[in-house]
Amino acid sequence: MSKVEKVVIIGSGPAGYTAAVYAARAGMEPVLYQGDQPGGQLTITTDVENYPGYPEGVQGPQMMIDFQKQAERFGTRIINGMVTAVDFSTYPHTLTIDEKEEVKAQTVIISTGASAKWLGLPGEERLNGMGVSACAVCDGFFFRGQEVAIVGGGDSACEEASYLSNICKKVYMLVRRDEMRASKIMENRVRKAKNIEILWNTEATEVLGDKEVEGVKIINNQSNEESVLDVKAFFIAIGHKPNTDIFKNYLDMDETGYINTIPGSTRTNVEGVFACGDAQDSIYRQAVTAAGTGCMAALDAERFLAEKESELVEEKN
Repeated sequence: MSKVEKVVIIGSGPAGYTAAVYAARAGMEPVLYQGDQPGGQLTITTDVENYPGYPEGVQGPQMMIDFQKQAERFGTRIINGMVTAVDFSTYPHTLTIDEKEEVKAQTVIISTGASAKWLGLPGEERLNGMGVSACAVCDGFFFRGQEVAIVGGGDSACEEASYLSNICKKVYMLVRRDEMRASKIMENRVRKAKNIEILWNTEATEVLGDKEVEGVKIINNQSNEESVLDVKAFFIAIGHKPNTDIFKNYLDMDETGYINTIPGSTRTNVEGVFACGDAQDSIYRQAVTAAGTGCMAALDAERFLAEKESELVEEKN
């Protein structure tokens, strides 16, 4: 019979690596599968200035290297593989790696994150991290006192536009319809901000610039009139998609695919399965909050294993 791992962590990034650090230090011998983007979204981020412990800031990829080294220092086995299927119907749980190898696990910590939705505009990918961003809270500080644009019409877009209005000279908000999807209270907050200009029926068609954002080409989808906004940053706030599709037959999720956890914990509806980071967080989506829930997941898994061991002892007696 193949070995049953005590803890398998699915996905890297701040949540997964933090869970690995705590699980390894607790003697749980964790195995971490990095997935198709080792380090997660921070590997496509440039400067990170809001994570404690880096007083001079740090490049996102370097930060993830540091996290990985710390997890490995305590004995985490980090494997360059992707969990492509799961079976949570029996215990221990079964995971399929790269569509071929099967691994058994007493506990599973899900830290697969969420991916930002992009528009696919010319210049968008090339200038990602150089003025193009999907997180105003993360990157807005770099453009304080400057003019920026943000696209989106939901609550998140309004919240990020409001945040930017407090630090930027002017914020252009591009809404592709003649109304927002946002709640009225959030829409009113944006409308009242003196330095937010809402451009209705407007879509971006291209991000301009060579090595940094120098402007955004837009079009009014009613008049077909084209123009260019002279901005230094372009924020995309059209939502995120949690990377949770392989778990949908087993775990409770909200309507967009974020995993539901029991309040005050990282436990899911399946025994021995825990979720942390952006895979279960549709609100904060920050590296520091992801790391915090990674810690919680490891502690929850440790308690679960201790309870299981106590039950086995009682059965034998």
